[in-house]
Amino acid sequence: MNGRGLEALTCFEEMKREEVIPDDVTFIGLLSACGHTGLIDALDFIKNMPIKPNEVVWATLLLGVNRVGTGGHFELAEKVGKRVIDMEPDSCGRYVSLSNVYAGANQWDVALKIRKDMKARGIDKIPGYSWIEVNGLTHQFVAGDKSHPRTKAIYMMMEEMRRRIRLAGGYLSGTGDVLFDIEEEEKESSLNFHSEKLAIALGLISTSPGSPIRIVKNLRVCNDCHSFIKIISKIFGRQIIAKDRSRFHHFNCEGSCSCMDFW
Repeated sequence: MNGRGLEALTCFEEMKREEVIPDDVTFIGLLSACGHTGLIDALDFIKNMPIKPNEVVWATLLLGVNRVGTGGHFELAEKVGKRVIDMEPDSCGRYVSLSNVYAGANQWDVALKIRKDMKARGIDKIPGYSWIEVNGLTHQFVAGDKSHPRTKAIYMMMEEMRRRIRLAGGYLSGTGDVLFDIEEEEKESSLNFHSEKLAIALGLISTSPGSPIRIVKNLRVCNDCHSFIKIISKIFGRQIIAKDRSRFHHFNCEGSCSCMDFW
């Protein structure tokens, strides 16, 4: 979860040498390490492991496939996505994952049908929230949030962040993560004020220069925000620790992340 997936695999090999018998939790941890490091051949491992795979195991594989991209893995992602929905028919995350599989392959009609099926079952998509603690108080944001008492200062800092990024050469906006059939300009607009960016902006105006900034998000951080935070960490000389749904991201002042851009 902290970018040490290969070390987790090494620990498993050491367990085997010491003849420590793995249980289901061990395999889930191992598969999670595979998912976070791009080892999609975890698939054969799942088929051959002595414990029947549960929904968490299959969802872990789906996470890895989605992160690599469905190109060349679409049939696998589709198959696993349908399986996890069968196993957890009331989980919104499973429907969203399968919908994203189809959206990533530009099959918008099918992606929309999955979303409609989810709503027909009375299952609502969990909204994205980000939190930051400042001086003992926890501040919560949603995308485009303007309810904070310091909204004006936060959005001024957002503009300053974008200005400095432009001076530094900019970054490529990850519009591929906006999985809706809309124009590119609209996608970029929707990415500009994601909740984690607003939380970091508050951190920059509320904490002393050089001090670390820690935020939490209830969903997976998107590619655009990940690229954005890397360059912000470097430009402002701040270590930024972001905990999302599945792992920790440690952004250092050199402009890199502990996940090595794979999560």
